[in-house]
Amino acid sequence: MERARPGAPGRPGDERGRRPWVVGVSGASGTPYAAAVLRGLLAAGESVDLVVSRAARLTLRDETGVSFRDGHWEADLAAWLTRGADGTPGAFAPELSRVRYWSAGDLAAGPSSGSYPARGMVIVPASTASVAGVALGLSKDLLQRAAAVTLKERRPLVVVVRETPLNGPTLRQLVALDEAGAVVLPASPAFYAGAGDIQGLVDFVAGRALDALGVEHALYRRWRGELGDAARSAGHS
Repeated sequence: MERARPGAPGRPGDERGRRPWVVGVSGASGTPYAAAVLRGLLAAGESVDLVVSRAARLTLRDETGVSFRDGHWEADLAAWLTRGADGTPGAFAPELSRVRYWSAGDLAAGPSSGSYPARGMVIVPASTASVAGVALGLSKDLLQRAAAVTLKERRPLVVVVRETPLNGPTLRQLVALDEAGAVVLPASPAFYAGAGDIQGLVDFVAGRALDALGVEHALYRRWRGELGDAARSAGHS
């Protein structure tokens, strides 16, 4: 993992050739989705700039028991990403050396500028508050500012919204994001891929997010035009 200078989480060292995907984690329920997207990006050999909102820290602690702290982000990230969606510790062993972390309150961070060489961004999970902030251009924290930069620079932005039901204002904000060029991708697992456990359902959503970014992965079994394929994969006649 890339080391930060004292007092400045994630400050860059050698920038040559590095073009990361920005991953923003907001306070919605669904931190396993974020973990699966992060593992998928890293498995594909991609670099990642990570932003975890203040609300996301509360959700992460509630859903996983992991406390995410600026001063200990390397250890906390490892504790998070090695857990399975069902909470099993040590289920994964991702290589984390290509991750850089930026504090959500650091509005001078790299991803806050259009001249920073990011490939694009995914917000996963995306809360309704983060959807509103990005749609209205509030830029109240680094997550929202990085998303605004992604849109204005015409880079890919994927918004994995995780809320139900959705009210009128949120639906209108999601339409506004679509019109601005973002991909609105509800955290809605499908069952044709033959997932046999909660990790399979999580991986389907994460895989669709990576599809929208154009990143190759093997997180789920794709549709092959054969009815009953999911049942056969699950061992049902």
